[in-house]
Amino acid sequence: MGVRIQPSADVDERAEIGDGTAVWHLAQVREGAVLGRDCIVGRGAYVGPGVRLGYGVKLQNHALVYEPAVLEDGVFIGPAAVLTNDLYPRSLDVDGRVKRPDDWDALGVTVREGASVGARAVVVAGVTIGRFALVAAGAVVARDVPDFALVAGAPARRIRWVGRAGVPLEDTGDGPGGGRGEAVWRCPRTGEEYAERGGRLAPVAR
Repeated sequence: MGVRIQPSADVDERAEIGDGTAVWHLAQVREGAVLGRDCIVGRGAYVGPGVRLGYGVKLQNHALVYEPAVLEDGVFIGPAAVLTNDLYPRSLDVDGRVKRPDDWDALGVTVREGASVGARAVVVAGVTIGRFALVAAGAVVARDVPDFALVAGAPARRIRWVGRAGVPLEDTGDGPGGGRGEAVWRCPRTGEEYAERGGRLAPVAR
């Protein structure tokens, strides 16, 4: 299928770009970045040095992904979302000199398989977003997000559960094992069921 890079994009020759990946107008992919197969890097998006993208990752227009972020397979980053890498940023050091990359340790964001980050959301350095989680547009994520959680607000908090299809789950009103303290949730789109226990959600084995 080949790699598609628009002439106005800036892709460093030391980046690795997987087959079927498209890099659109005015996007920048820095040195050492690794993009898997069938990714989409939208107009004006930024991928920092050493950032790693898995298979089928989508970065929408003007998304900013700073090093050393890791985005697993099937991750979606919405328009103008920002994944940061410095908890205590400064332009100058205490001696008044401009800080250089060697003056600090970048702390990347990890986004697990199938998770999505909505438009203009900000994810703070060092946070992990769990598998198939969903971050609402405009959220500020300052702590880890569990698998399948829908979080919103500033700071972001869990407001619902979502399934692999990305739609809110419905409470079935019952649960396997009765006394085990589990609640069972069902996806209205796929019929898949998920068990909640101890503030965590996991698919019910069939």
